[in-house]
Amino acid sequence: MKRRNFLAASALLSLLAPTSVLAAKKSKTSAKATRRGSAKKSSRQSAPAAAAKPEAPAAASSPQPGAEQPEATGLPDEPATPWRIYDITSTIALKEVKGKLRLWLPLALHQDTPWQRSLGQSWQGNFTNAGIYRDPAETIVVFYADWNEGVDAPQLQISSQVAKRDRHFDITRRGNAAERSEVLRQNLHASHLVPTDGLVRRTAERAVGRIQDPLARGKAIYDWVLENTTYDPSLPGSGRGDIEAMLDSGQLSGKSADITLLFVGLCRAIGIPARPFFGQRIDSSRLFSGLGATGNLSTEQQCRAEFYTPGYGWIPVNPADVRKAIHDERLSSNDPKLVVLSKLLFGFWEMNWVAFNSALDVRLRGGDGKVLPFLLLPQAEVAANRFDSLDTKRFSYTVHARSVEG
Repeated sequence: MKRRNFLAASALLSLLAPTSVLAAKKSKTSAKATRRGSAKKSSRQSAPAAAAKPEAPAAASSPQPGAEQPEATGLPDEPATPWRIYDITSTIALKEVKGKLRLWLPLALHQDTPWQRSLGQSWQGNFTNAGIYRDPAETIVVFYADWNEGVDAPQLQISSQVAKRDRHFDITRRGNAAERSEVLRQNLHASHLVPTDGLVRRTAERAVGRIQDPLARGKAIYDWVLENTTYDPSLPGSGRGDIEAMLDSGQLSGKSADITLLFVGLCRAIGIPARPFFGQRIDSSRLFSGLGATGNLSTEQQCRAEFYTPGYGWIPVNPADVRKAIHDERLSSNDPKLVVLSKLLFGFWEMNWVAFNSALDVRLRGGDGKVLPFLLLPQAEVAANRFDSLDTKRFSYTVHARSVEG
């Protein structure tokens, strides 16, 4: 699959050459990220984060002499994609708020993966106190800040640094370390907006039919989602993620959270561990311009998914971006670009995107107890009144990212 993904990506890029942002030259700066002396730093930033690019995980290193080599008739492995380091700066200012205020902002995954590593954060502002809390069980990292009553113009700037590289699934390689059973069980659970019984289960059973192989079942659900959903850019944020309401209405239209959580719910309903990853685009795309972002990224949130198959581990998929490309580019069902893209995004993530968390039914620490279906947008609460960054009357929010050469 890794070889096929590479060939599919090459084919798609050649098809998109006239319109793709591939032709656009990206300017990179070699300057390391600067930090103001008054900024508070997280514990992970004990050394300059951009001093060197992260080493690739051992599993992705080149074969050593004497190691088992591929068959002579097989294709050679593609070189591991290089790491890219990004500085991401979020600036928030709140207005027309009276009373004690608390703010929450999702941060990049704190656990290193073969495709993303968090290199630290720093922050500054006129807050009373601020910090980070983690919930390892929910793979969620949240920055919070408090302002006492009487602060006229609460404001905050937080800078994060992450390292990214493209993620590929290789169907020719089995034997990945098995996931912990408690993690698999957690990713079979229903949530408030993602049930796994009733109509959701019946839909999943129809989608897979008599297929028994776990990998093929996941692919069947991916194909079903692509065939039956549509992308609706008019919805706020990344959508609601209420998949039962979508199925009950017969209108399978939504944004990335809706389409992705539909895939996750259908997988979980028939016993396939699956989870969403909520995150944000931070760079342009080599595939389609609409699958990337530059400038102010404050409304560029996007959700992807992965599912677990014994022997292969977690397999990345991105059905929402297939549907977005169909909408943005007005692709017909037999367009060769669509054929290649749909194959490519089963097993491939273009990492012009930073993953925040995979948590569902989120309770914000120190909040009024209301449960969020997921945490993707910055949230604020004053006098038990909660609002998010889409409330532009009270919330000024900008996000900018830049690539850094180590």
